[in-house]
Amino acid sequence: MIVFGAILLLLGYLFSMPILFYIGIVLLVIGAVFWILGSVGRPVAGRRAWY
Repeated sequence: MIVFGAILLLLGYLFSMPILFYIGIVLLVIGAVFWILGSVGRPVAGRRAWY
């Protein structure tokens, strides 16, 4: 999710498409939250690890 968010963020910036830029930011933030929660050992949505 972090990689996909970064790709959308980059494409939104390069092609000056604000909707892709904002979706990329949202996916980066959500991916970072899931990554942090998973790294501290807290299950997210009933799963111990997100792949």
